[in-house]
Amino acid sequence: MSEEKRNIQELVEKESNNLHNILDPNDVQDFKALTGELRDTWTKKQIFRTETEMRFSVLNDMKYPTPAAKYWQCVREQNVYLENLMSLSFEYRRNEVKIKKLEEKLLTEEDALKKELYQIDIDEKNFSKASMQLTARDRMREIKLWSKLKKEADDGTFDKEDVNTHQLESYHKIMINRKDTLTPGSSQPEVFNVLGQLQTIERVKKERGQIENTKREALSQESNLGAKPE
Repeated sequence: MSEEKRNIQELVEKESNNLHNILDPNDVQDFKALTGELRDTWTKKQIFRTETEMRFSVLNDMKYPTPAAKYWQCVREQNVYLENLMSLSFEYRRNEVKIKKLEEKLLTEEDALKKELYQIDIDEKNFSKASMQLTARDRMREIKLWSKLKKEADDGTFDKEDVNTHQLESYHKIMINRKDTLTPGSSQPEVFNVLGQLQTIERVKKERGQIENTKREALSQESNLGAKPE
């Protein structure tokens, strides 16, 4: 998307003349002096997650401990932004039609006040148009970053066609991580949930011959976890 498509400086400068209605004259002058800076701020503001946030806030090793878990979370995240971008495209098209209809009404309207209202609506929808263009650019940025992260996670060791294939192993590691965060102060429902899922996973893996037929020492310490009734 070109810089011109999301350049709101002209819109801001046009609207600045109307800020006398809600601001003191000195504030209006200050606003006009800041127009260039505000345009820059509006253009480069953070809308969605940065790559750093994607790597460490979303794909953290405790929650997604395997390459497969990271890969499939990238798939989910990328799909959300694809669907959002498509919805935004439909919204943008509707907005364009509304602008055209308002411009037609403006040309034929004879009542001065109605013409003024139509112009306000047009200006507002043009600002919305610029906002949607900016949002679309950032959605596309995230789509491309999730693609990059998918490729990084793909080490060739897991099934990329069936999400279910990796989950038993990934959830096993996830529940071990959760178990390791339990303390004597953890609530009984939390302990019950974590240990229950972990025991079930280990039973299934044992039945499939994926783990040795031994009890975890950690699970034998279940009685030491969770807040005790007084």
